[in-house]
Amino acid sequence: MTTDTSSAVEPQQQDIELAVTGMTCASCANRIQRKLNKLDGVSASVNYATEKAKVSYPVGGDITPHLLVETVEQAGYGATLPTPPAETATTDGPGHPGHGDSDTDTGSPEDAHLAAMRQRLIISTVLSVPVIVLAMVPPLQFTYWQWLSLTLAAPVIVWGGWPFHRAAWTNLKHGATTMDTLISLGTIAAFGWSLYALFFGTAGMPGMTHEFEFTARPGHGGEANIYFEAAVAITTFLLAGRYFEAKSRRTAGAALRALFEMGAKDVAVLRDGREERIPVGSLAVDDRFVVRPGETIATDGVVESGRSAVDASMLTGESVPIDVAEGDGVTGATVNVGGRLVVRATRVGSDTQLARMAKLVEDAQSGKAEIARLADRISGIFVPIVLVIALLTLIAWLVLGGGVNGAFTAAVAVLIIACPCALGLATPMALLVGTGRGAQLGILIKGPEVLESTRRVDTVVLDKTGTVTTGTMTLEDVVPADGEDAGRVLRLAGSVEDASEHPIARAITSAAAEQGPLAEVTDFENVPGRGVRGVVRDADIGGEVFAGRASLLTENGLRVGDDVMAVMTRAQERGATAIVVGWDGAARGVLVVADAVKPTSAEAIRHLRDLGLRPVLLTGDHEVVARTVADQVGIDEVIAGVLPEDKVDVVRRLQDEGRVVAMVGDGVNDAAALAQADLGLAMGTGTDAAIEAADLTLVRGDLRVTADAIRLSRRTLGTIKTNLFWAFAYNVAALPLAAMGLLNPMIAGGAMAFSSVFVVANSLRLRRFAPITPSAPAGGSTEHTDHSHHSGHHPGRPAATPTREDATLTKEGA
Repeated sequence: MTTDTSSAVEPQQQDIELAVTGMTCASCANRIQRKLNKLDGVSASVNYATEKAKVSYPVGGDITPHLLVETVEQAGYGATLPTPPAETATTDGPGHPGHGDSDTDTGSPEDAHLAAMRQRLIISTVLSVPVIVLAMVPPLQFTYWQWLSLTLAAPVIVWGGWPFHRAAWTNLKHGATTMDTLISLGTIAAFGWSLYALFFGTAGMPGMTHEFEFTARPGHGGEANIYFEAAVAITTFLLAGRYFEAKSRRTAGAALRALFEMGAKDVAVLRDGREERIPVGSLAVDDRFVVRPGETIATDGVVESGRSAVDASMLTGESVPIDVAEGDGVTGATVNVGGRLVVRATRVGSDTQLARMAKLVEDAQSGKAEIARLADRISGIFVPIVLVIALLTLIAWLVLGGGVNGAFTAAVAVLIIACPCALGLATPMALLVGTGRGAQLGILIKGPEVLESTRRVDTVVLDKTGTVTTGTMTLEDVVPADGEDAGRVLRLAGSVEDASEHPIARAITSAAAEQGPLAEVTDFENVPGRGVRGVVRDADIGGEVFAGRASLLTENGLRVGDDVMAVMTRAQERGATAIVVGWDGAARGVLVVADAVKPTSAEAIRHLRDLGLRPVLLTGDHEVVARTVADQVGIDEVIAGVLPEDKVDVVRRLQDEGRVVAMVGDGVNDAAALAQADLGLAMGTGTDAAIEAADLTLVRGDLRVTADAIRLSRRTLGTIKTNLFWAFAYNVAALPLAAMGLLNPMIAGGAMAFSSVFVVANSLRLRRFAPITPSAPAGGSTEHTDHSHHSGHHPGRPAATPTREDATLTKEGA
């Protein structure tokens, strides 16, 4: 009873993203995440690489955003709430609050923090070099050189290493240990021992020298050795590692910042017939705004007047501007390169395509894959274990007669070599760079768990309409009757079809308009289920022009010859639609219209096969149509005649056969199948429902990007595995060496810092990922049509967006 009641009144969850400061390693992120998750009803994920905490909390309860910030601060770190959109409307693109910082925005907190880190690194380096050189080159060890080393080393260890000491102390107050604990303990121990040797041992005696060694021998030295060089080298190495990590994270996030910054800053809105410039953030749905040539379109909308070409290359990668006219949709952040447009806003703020793209990228970068959660769990228990190993090492050396100096050296080396900063960076850095590169290429990875799915996929199911084909009816052929001219047949048919809004009519009209101006038509009539008729004002004909089914012509007394019927039969056998055109008592030709295969689909299928994937064509069309398309692109397995609601069952059946299925689709009827598939890929030119259900979104309508998406995902996953292997193998191999006294603490510190640099550099290699098609043409519109017959042109139906593929015209025989 209680369970039923509680579930019935389960509070609605609200998501918020906090910017977290003060984190220095993955253990810090784990600590904050545990603190937040202890709050009732809160689910939090903290990412060290992005320095963000994504928190979901119940609405209307005791949990407030300010309480979340206080919880982070109680853990010893800083947190800030996202900036309200109204405060950033004039500086950010639509719906992108708090992301106005860029590489040129020198006043941003990120840049200030980076500058402070750089200053600390430079000063520490300048002071450390003489200390290291004096310790490594005995001939340079003049009288009292050790005191100069102390003078130079003290600022490095105290001030230069202050971020590590501060973080270690903060965590210690909360009973926690992190990687900073190891660093702070190691450097303070080396510094403290050196001070003891100088003031209470023999290391401070005039003329003292000692050889620099890479190993610690049992029983050697004692109170005559100092380790300033180890302490300053460790501190400087780690400062360099942290600086380059921070700089790399900022560089890796450039793609996401570029998405945010694409949007227009202000817009000319029409108020009472006059233009008024307002910030983009003040734009509302149904506002009408003006876009002049060269201006960025402020938000998603529909063209109400004007004709132009729109450059969407920054958003989609499509290199050729797309023609738009009244009734066509346009996307915010694209550039108007032609005439003046008046656009009615349909989506603003966070609902725009640009904002959704950026949200997908940011969510992917902030999420954690299963492989990352494993690394987090290991790093969370790693530090206490290392402290125990260091203590046991110290005791073992003393008990076995290794001497105080040898025992101390080995214990400090264990502390330094064990610091698994590389472990904490391995996954988030690769995710950050990989998803950022994907965004640049028009590939949006919804979450890190997607990467693990791409590794196992062996079958890719492809929806036909709008995915393999353009989804737009296209004129494929004009076949004139004996003695007729193909151009004239097309022009007259296009003239009479011009008054119709049916996709088939649009295809014919678009192709006819390419040849020249259309003739004027009077007495137009749409004959439901049959076609159209109208009087075309042309000096060469004496009456009406008919275009549609053969029955429309025969019922109106026009003769349809055997040659025309043969062309119709051949067209229908291969799944195309045949439109008969006639006037003056006879059929004069046939127009062959079909949903054309995208010119890049065949190449895309080859690339998918090269990746070891088995393509399957899935469609609700007839078997003949499906087989024709499959033969054109090189697909052997076809599943045709499937109702929209049954697509998910097809995917489930393939999974029951033991296949790991990827599904590529673009329509509302694909959404369930995309969600059911092990990996869902949505064409970005498709519907919102499909995009929301998919794991990967392909911004362009080019099927070749599917192969790029899988290649990039697999490459990113491979990089994560390489990073983790390096971090794990490094610590596992180096700890025993350090415990046996075979590593000087300075060498241990340098090697540990190098492992972090390796992980960062390995991740940044993803920025050079090369797509198969650098600038492929877009696939066109995704208007879904039933083209099995020319059944009644529906004037009220939204017209398909014309593309360059609509104008395809082949004048050869069918």
